[in-house]
Amino acid sequence: MSDSPHPAPARQPAYIGIGANLGDARGNVRDALARLARLPDSALLGASSLYRTAPIDAGGDDYINAVARLDTALAADELLLALHAIESAHGRERPYRNAPRTLDLDLLLYGDERIATATLQVPHPRLGERAFVLVPLLELAPAIVVPGLGPARALADSAAVAAQAIDKLD
Repeated sequence: MSDSPHPAPARQPAYIGIGANLGDARGNVRDALARLARLPDSALLGASSLYRTAPIDAGGDDYINAVARLDTALAADELLLALHAIESAHGRERPYRNAPRTLDLDLLLYGDERIATATLQVPHPRLGERAFVLVPLLELAPAIVVPGLGPARALADSAAVAAQAIDKLD
């Protein structure tokens, strides 16, 4: 038994939005899931099906999207850095807002926390407005409540979100 002066970090459920529309988008999303499963102090507990969606407020090819659920002891900012490292491994560039991407990983939810810093906002600021996030999120967690916004089911059923085309691939 260890007498470490530092207690183990509390584990948190975290939901990660995954999207890609450049290169082998399906392969990139699947590789991102494999890399998430190998994150330190974390376990991949589930992944949604893959979905195809048209870009919103942008041009380019359709996106392949999914959501993953992690159980992690990483702090939210550490998890965000790990997500950026996975994006970088896929050649992610950020030339302008909503540019097409080889891989996009967004920290959607981190436990019940609400975080607002210069580098991280949780829940993700547009989570409640996007079918490509809400539909796969609800597949993983049908009764999930988004801190500050309410039940994800109600958000998905809003007219604006329900009108967004989304096709389940597998």
